Amino acid sequence: MNIITHQKHAFIHTLACGLFMLLFSTTASAQKYVGGDISMLPKYEEAGATYYTHSGQSISDVITYFKDEGMNAMRVRLFVNPAKQTTNESNGTYTWVTDDNVCQDIDWVKSLGKRIKDAGLKFMLDIHYSDTWADPGKQWTPAAWASLSDDALATKVYDYTKDVLTQLKAAGAEPDLVQTGNEISYGMIYGRPGSTLYPCWPSSPAANWTRFEKLLTQATKATRDVCPDAKIILHVERVSTSQQGDNENYAALKNFFKQMTSANIDYDIIGLSYYPYFHGPLSELEGAISYLESTYPSKNIMIVETGYPYAWAVPGTTYNYSGTYAYSDDGQKSFTDALITMLNKHSKVTGLFWWWPEYNAKGTSLSGWYNAPLFDSRTGRATSTVSSLKNFVSTSAGIKAVQNNGVSRDDSYYNLAGQRINKPHQGMYIHQGKKVVRPLP
Repeated sequence: MNIITHQKHAFIHTLACGLFMLLFSTTASAQKYVGGDISMLPKYEEAGATYYTHSGQSISDVITYFKDEGMNAMRVRLFVNPAKQTTNESNGTYTWVTDDNVCQDIDWVKSLGKRIKDAGLKFMLDIHYSDTWADPGKQWTPAAWASLSDDALATKVYDYTKDVLTQLKAAGAEPDLVQTGNEISYGMIYGRPGSTLYPCWPSSPAANWTRFEKLLTQATKATRDVCPDAKIILHVERVSTSQQGDNENYAALKNFFKQMTSANIDYDIIGLSYYPYFHGPLSELEGAISYLESTYPSKNIMIVETGYPYAWAVPGTTYNYSGTYAYSDDGQKSFTDALITMLNKHSKVTGLFWWWPEYNAKGTSLSGWYNAPLFDSRTGRATSTVSSLKNFVSTSAGIKAVQNNGVSRDDSYYNLAGQRINKPHQGMYIHQGKKVVRPLP
């Protein structure tokens, strides 16, 4: 074989490898997930909520509609015993009340989870190890577990997690993604009002962290034992450079995952909450993502909760973004488009989930106070944002996003989903606005 022939074969081999990597990259990017937390959907259906497309056509099944719009995964929360809730935490009392939004027991989740799976969507289970809302401000121990010692509590966490996952599998609702705790930036199951508490602030005693990590280890162990193919998500929400109690520069976020690494906690995905009206502009989220993807390159990242108003400010808003993205249908869509463009620049971001997208009080006696879902409670119609979310998983949308935003004119390489690649190998990429095949070294 002469030199010219050899070079020709080498080029063909390189091109073939490039095409193979193209197929591989396309397949890999298809594993991204986009959807929402639809935990309240049965409640709205029971109340007779009326759902319409953006143009006004009646929607007979919201899950099918979301799938038809390009979504491929849904999330549902689970409470231990939602018949009993705790309120008045600030004054140390433990009052039992009923919260219509806290109703997701195991039977509820089995039913809704099966609907999700039967529709051909992936199912994310969000386990609140509490009887009520669990978030950084409160991670109250379930009432039935309140008298357990720390060792007995760890056993209970394992047994409970194993039991609910076993029941879900038997019901045809095996989760593909499991959150072992909800917004656990400061620990979980840390006591009840009026008793000794064990939160995990950055400044908390080491014993608090050891206790929390022991509980979390049992949750992840049970998940691996029952659902070995499921991906485990650790969910936090400290994504601002300066949030109350965190000093600055993502202090709590950095401390949390440093602690998880030190304790060898078993997990696959970093889950983040991002609400611009609480956390600030998109640059805050991107700073957190950049830190996480560079510090923990083996972990994928998902935005498991986000949202933006379609009308007026969400109650409790601390950051007004309406000067950039108006509180309107167009403003909500513009925010979402910008969010997706940013996320698609980061190859480790593989999930985007809207919070409470199915919220819709139209035609019911239910409250209509929340105005950051994907349906307008005044009309029952889907907002324009629904048509944008699929762009998070769309290859063509990724290429367009790179070209339209000018980032392809730098010296970086991007895959065909529009995500920046730090160390490109053989394959097809976007470089300086053009598709190129990277040769073998």
